Amino acid sequence: MKANDRISLAFKRHADVLYVVTLGRASLKRVIASIWQMMRTEILVDDFRREKGIGQVLQEKLRQFAETKENWAYSWWLDDMYMRARLPLPVNSNPGMVFPRQHFETRRQQLRYAARLISGILDYKTIIDAKALPVDRCRHKEKGQPLCMAQYYRLFTSYRLPGHPKDSLLISGMDSHHIIVACKNQFFVLDLLLNYQRLSEDDVFTQLERIADMADEGAKTAKPVGLLTAADRTTWAHAREDMMRDMSNRESLDLLERCMFVLCLDRGIPISFNHQRSVDETSLNVRDDVSLILQMLHGQGSSVNTANRWFDKTMQFVISRDGSCGLNYEHSPSEGIAVVQLIEHLLKYMQEVHEKKLRRMQSICELPQPQQLEWSVSPGVEGTIQATMENIDRSIRDLDLYVLRFDHFGREFPKKNNMSPDSFIQLALQLTYYKIHGALVSTYESASTRRFRLGRVDNIRANSPAALEWVKAMVAKNEYTDHEKMALLRKAMGWQTQTMTQTILGQGLDCHLMGLREMAAEVGLPVPDIFTDDTYRKSNHFTLSTSQVNTTMDTFMCYGPVVPDGYGVCYNPHPNDIIVVITAFKSHAETQSDYFAYTLEGSLLQMSELCLKTNQEHEFVADKVRNASLQNGPLSNESLELPAKKGRHLLHQHGTDIVQSNGHAKKDLE
Repeated sequence: MKANDRISLAFKRHADVLYVVTLGRASLKRVIASIWQMMRTEILVDDFRREKGIGQVLQEKLRQFAETKENWAYSWWLDDMYMRARLPLPVNSNPGMVFPRQHFETRRQQLRYAARLISGILDYKTIIDAKALPVDRCRHKEKGQPLCMAQYYRLFTSYRLPGHPKDSLLISGMDSHHIIVACKNQFFVLDLLLNYQRLSEDDVFTQLERIADMADEGAKTAKPVGLLTAADRTTWAHAREDMMRDMSNRESLDLLERCMFVLCLDRGIPISFNHQRSVDETSLNVRDDVSLILQMLHGQGSSVNTANRWFDKTMQFVISRDGSCGLNYEHSPSEGIAVVQLIEHLLKYMQEVHEKKLRRMQSICELPQPQQLEWSVSPGVEGTIQATMENIDRSIRDLDLYVLRFDHFGREFPKKNNMSPDSFIQLALQLTYYKIHGALVSTYESASTRRFRLGRVDNIRANSPAALEWVKAMVAKNEYTDHEKMALLRKAMGWQTQTMTQTILGQGLDCHLMGLREMAAEVGLPVPDIFTDDTYRKSNHFTLSTSQVNTTMDTFMCYGPVVPDGYGVCYNPHPNDIIVVITAFKSHAETQSDYFAYTLEGSLLQMSELCLKTNQEHEFVADKVRNASLQNGPLSNESLELPAKKGRHLLHQHGTDIVQSNGHAKKDLE
């Protein structure tokens, strides 16, 4: 019997009951549609999993395929996550990162800082080129296990080349000795090696001054060619094909694609770009966090600094005339952890140079004049630039971003309560979304798979049944005791932690399903029905796209939502505070980043209050037991007024691996 016929038969058996249950309700049609979809999905999954079914066939072929690859998932994952995506890179793909702000009184100070940063990068790149980076090792679950370091070695050798139907990732090798400096929408080649000798910091500064002077001269006539990299990927691919017909364009593109990184010397940003709620900062004429991160994320518009970018290049360092500094990076070669390690090395290096005033290398005389990239822009490409200008400005206006600096507590608080800080924050996000929208949605939390060669990430799905049960208890009025809520919280955290552990150990759901789907195409089989089912589509519509990016300094990162009705949430838990950057789109009426931030702040406080109240009650019982034992010997439960009696029962009922000791609930979630 065909799947649809079986669905119809199953549905008819329940139709009368469904009609009686929903009779007279406006939701009758919706309920019936949901049940139909659920039954259809169950049948499709059963068919896929059955003995000698298509799922088992594909699984066996995937096993055979894996024997021929270092990492069977890597290329498919890269295409699925990045290369086939057609949306523009700014806002939709490239993350931005803010560094500790500087204070430049003159242009020379800006360029001095830039020269110091370039020297720091060259210092770090020397270690990379020598393959001398210390190997990262696991700090949780099988501690000490080495992690794949491949992402680090792609930071200064990669370039995302636009193409159709998909982009490609170019690896240029380690023989490049030049960078590209973007200044006032123009691009200049800065060679960092002359006569086999590395330029000193003074020489780099001299060349940057020359570039800044050249940029001043050409500012009025410069064409904003950099905007092409902000177009959708197919449009940019066609424009690049057009440009490659001209020799000067080919040479300029080749120099851009092979450079180590791009340095963007930006104009200062007016204070008017502050968030409307940043009253204190604006009154003090200080740029707020929102203004800073938007500059790193997209440049704040074609009339400001967006054209002063080349978004295809993996690493773009931004140093603004007003002292704001940071990074925009193309995400396909590397995850945030490798980027953060680089940035923290750079900032520490630059601080040491500033404090210790290290001896500079001897200057090289007769420095050649920096080369400016030349462009020949056809009428067709000119039209593409103009259209891209309008589109990217529209996209920038649509982005809704807010930075929450939560200073009531940091990661140490959940740790003291025997909770995983990441699980604590993830469940706070689930509670927040439920408070605002009345439901849970598909959630993406990236989990590193670097324990495997070429491993990148898989997905921890935080929107679990246990999380739903807990958030419903948290928003219910007077229906659950605090100890019942705590029991459900620990149950949800147990689910989250178990899923995280499975994922980082290579047992994640999403990459495996992707592999089975791609395997069907690889061997010429029809795409199995479960991958065309509406439930599969909905499960991969990540309304909440989240990631933890830890730093030890006052730096933070962000990215845009991945779906039109979604949120992007990047959080950075420090010991005593948490920085959370929330993004959404203004064009979707039901999402608002600052409202989400304020609600999240309330959720975190509500959870901390729950922990404190239940801990205080447990401490009360424990003190009473200890005192009574000292005076009269052990007491029976009946002689104690235990406010947590029902809660303790629920802990045993719902919380796996929970141990009771003198009234304390303990669970290792690290």
